[in-house]
Amino acid sequence: MKIDVKDPPREFIVGHGGIIQMKDCARIALEHDEQVTFSTPGGGEYDVARKSWGFYATPSTNARLARFGLRAALAKSWENKYFVYLVERGSEDDFQEYLDREKNRVVAWLDTDEACARLERALNGAPG
Repeated sequence: MKIDVKDPPREFIVGHGGIIQMKDCARIALEHDEQVTFSTPGGGEYDVARKSWGFYATPSTNARLARFGLRAALAKSWENKYFVYLVERGSEDDFQEYLDREKNRVVAWLDTDEACARLERALNGAPG
């Protein structure tokens, strides 16, 4: 693993209407079968794992993420771009405010067995 800390961080503006200021703090280069874990003050954890074929972008959305208080959501932007968000449990109201401000909407929550099965049935053409 190689970490390139950006000091000072690169700052840039994003979001609908350009009102969100982001800070790009580091670049992490992983070798195959290496992982980094990001954590929240509340004990949430989010792993990114590198494989020979690419990345595991998230731990299991309906098991490990859920155990760490994170809810995965597939959302669509006003520009017809799709994103996977990880929402801290209890912060759904803040997330909804963000979605409204950015003119995005949740396509599907991916955080429970039932939600994932419902999506699988829909994609396979089976009744929900």
